[in-house]
Amino acid sequence: MLHAIVMAGGSGTRFWPASRAALPKQLLPLAGATTLLEDTVERLDGLVPPDRVMVVTAGRLLDAVRRQLPQVPEAGLVGEPCKRDTAPCIGLAALLVSRHDPDAIMAVMPSDHVIRPSESFRDAIRQAASLVEQSAGRLVTFGIKPTYPAECFGYIQQGARLESPTGGGTPAAPVNAVAQFREKPPAAVAQEYLEAGNYLWNGGIFVWKAATILAALAERQPECLAHLHRIADAWDTPARDHVFAEEFAAIKGISIDYAVLEHARDVVVIEAPFTWDDLGGWSAVARQRGSDADGNTVVGKHLGIESSRTIVHAGDDHLVVTMGLTDMLVVHTPDATLVAHRAHEEAVRKVVAELEKRGWTEFL
Repeated sequence: MLHAIVMAGGSGTRFWPASRAALPKQLLPLAGATTLLEDTVERLDGLVPPDRVMVVTAGRLLDAVRRQLPQVPEAGLVGEPCKRDTAPCIGLAALLVSRHDPDAIMAVMPSDHVIRPSESFRDAIRQAASLVEQSAGRLVTFGIKPTYPAECFGYIQQGARLESPTGGGTPAAPVNAVAQFREKPPAAVAQEYLEAGNYLWNGGIFVWKAATILAALAERQPECLAHLHRIADAWDTPARDHVFAEEFAAIKGISIDYAVLEHARDVVVIEAPFTWDDLGGWSAVARQRGSDADGNTVVGKHLGIESSRTIVHAGDDHLVVTMGLTDMLVVHTPDATLVAHRAHEEAVRKVVAELEKRGWTEFL
C-alpha cells in the first residue's frame, strides 16, 4: 500500500521574525489562509487515507502539529528528539511503516512547498508508485523544469527517456533515468544547466518501497540504520522515549541524497506536471499572494505612501505605514520587527545566527 511521509522539522530561519523555533514556516499561513503543513496534508486527500499519513517533525512542535492536523491519528505523528537531517528521518519512517505493511511504498515529501494543482500532484505520485511496482528496487524522485538559473537549488541531470505508465486520468509525465545529481551551482554553472535543457531542479520529493530504502541504508549507512532499528524495536514499549532520545542523538546527520540517491543504480526522475515553489524566502510570499498596482505585497493592515515593490507582513491589529520605500521588506510581530532591503532577504538567516550568538533566545 501507499503511505505518505511528510517531513515537517525545518526551522525556516529565512522567514524570521514570523518564523520562530516554536512556530517555524511550515506552521505558518505564508501562501494563503491555511498553513503550509495543512496544505501539504490536504493535498494527500484522495491519495492516501489519514491512517497512512506519517508526519515526522521536531519533538517540540508535536503539540502545534496536533492542533493543525486533527485528522492524522496519534500513531502517525513522530517527534524527533533532535535534528539529524533527512536520511535518519526517512529510515525511521520506513521501519515504522514496515512493521504493519512489509510491502509499503513510501511517498516522501517536505511540508513547506506550494504545489498546484493538487490533482496533478496526486496523479504524479500514482505514476511514481507504478514505476516502483514495475521495478521493486527503483527509487523515484521529482524534478522541476527550471525557469531561471537558480543558485539555491540542487539539480538533476536527466539521462535516457523511459516508458512510463500514467498515474491517473492525465497523460504520463516525462520520466528519465537520473544521470547525475548536481550540487547547488554558482551563477555561471546554473546558466549552463538552464541552457543545456536536460537539467531539472531537485524537488526533494521521493517515492520508493520501504524495503528498498532500508536495504540501501544497510549498504551505505549501516551504523545509522543500527541506531534506527533499536528505536523501532522499542517503539511499543515503555522505554520508547528514552531509547529514541539516546539512539537518535548518536546518529550522524546526513541527507538522503548523500546517503543513498547519489550512489544508487536504479534512480529515475519524473518531470513534475505541477507548479512548485519551495518558499525559500520572503519574495516567495509575493509570488504566491500577488501584489497591488504599485507592486506591494501586503499581509495585515498597511498604509503605503509613495511605496512600491515592498513586502509588508504584519497582523490586523497593528498598522504598518511605509513612506517612500522601494524594494523593501517589513515584517512586524509582537516582539520583533525586521526592516531590510529585498536584495538582502537571503541574509535574514544571519539575524538568527547573531541572536543565538548574543544569547537573545527569547527572539528565536
